Amino acid sequence: MYHAFLIKYAEIAIKGKNRYLFEDALVGRIQQALKKAEGEFAVRKEQGRIYVDCLGEFDFDETVGALKKVFGIVGICPLVQLQDEGFERLSEDVISYLDQAYPEKNFSFKVNARRARKNYPMESMEINAAIGERILEAYPDTRVDVHCPEVMLHIEIRNDINLYSTVIPGPGGMPVGTNGKAMLLLSGGIDSPVAGYMIAKRGVAIDAVYFHAPPYTSDRARQKVVDLARMVAAYSGPIHLYVVNFTEIQLYIYEQCPHEELTIIMRRYMMRIAEHFAGERKCLGLITGESIGQVASQTMQSLAATNEVCTLPVYRPLIGFDKQEIIAVSEKIGTYETSILPYEDCCTIFVAKHPVTKPNLNVINSSEKKLAEKIDVLVREAVESAELISVTA
Repeated sequence: MYHAFLIKYAEIAIKGKNRYLFEDALVGRIQQALKKAEGEFAVRKEQGRIYVDCLGEFDFDETVGALKKVFGIVGICPLVQLQDEGFERLSEDVISYLDQAYPEKNFSFKVNARRARKNYPMESMEINAAIGERILEAYPDTRVDVHCPEVMLHIEIRNDINLYSTVIPGPGGMPVGTNGKAMLLLSGGIDSPVAGYMIAKRGVAIDAVYFHAPPYTSDRARQKVVDLARMVAAYSGPIHLYVVNFTEIQLYIYEQCPHEELTIIMRRYMMRIAEHFAGERKCLGLITGESIGQVASQTMQSLAATNEVCTLPVYRPLIGFDKQEIIAVSEKIGTYETSILPYEDCCTIFVAKHPVTKPNLNVINSSEKKLAEKIDVLVREAVESAELISVTA
């Protein structure tokens, strides 16, 4: 029955003179997403609307699934498009549409007509009343409910006539790429993939860096992170993932620095390295999955100590979330089951028994001076030997 979709957006509509830029970006993201769906599609803008025309046979569920991963879409409306052949023909088409869409005819409904083409001979309220009357005649078990209808029947009078009654929720947000690019510090845990998803939802393209510590972390741990990046890429688009061998740096810090400061100092060097790759990729900030107070390295004092080494902004979209809220998002986007696979990452291998929770910056800087002999060489080697993986969904 359906051979087109009406795409609804929200924030884009208030972008003023720049609105067309966001619409074009959304069209591009839709076209990219639909390459993964079976069928041939044409995406077009017309009179403040975005349409997806299905050219021939297509898989409905697969197509909707692809569209539900495009940030910027708030509603996906399976659409019947009709030519204007007079009110009688419109009435017949509405009755036929309801017959196919709703096998059980015992429902409440409301007709919501919108006459965008003002030369149509009937006004919106007249269409509502007349079509409602025809539905009640055809299906006596139905009833009108203007406040909370089970079926909201939309009739848009444009060049053609749009008919739809289902709005499938989209992910919302802004089209990816409309708000710059940032570098995600991606681990194998629950939090960082969710942070990447949430920043991408605001229109930010993302790349990622992962710190690997062989032989303390296995190839399965590395593959787990690649898999998580692929899941995030289903929403964000392709991700350039840097895999950095962090073992020598960690061991050197472990040998030279107080063990209670290990996590903070390691984290500071991760941020320095991530910022290097962010510069290469022209990123405008770093993204982490930190949440205040979740672990010792995420107290306010610890976050301040980490921030001190960064020149780029550090974006922490989960900063006020508790763990259950983060888990809920990870389950929604499909990363949770992969995140909890029991493969250790480098952050959990070298953890002190009693990590400092309120680090003093002067003390941390003093401890880092003990690394002066070799740390610059080790960092340079880690950067130069990093593996770059192009990850797509």
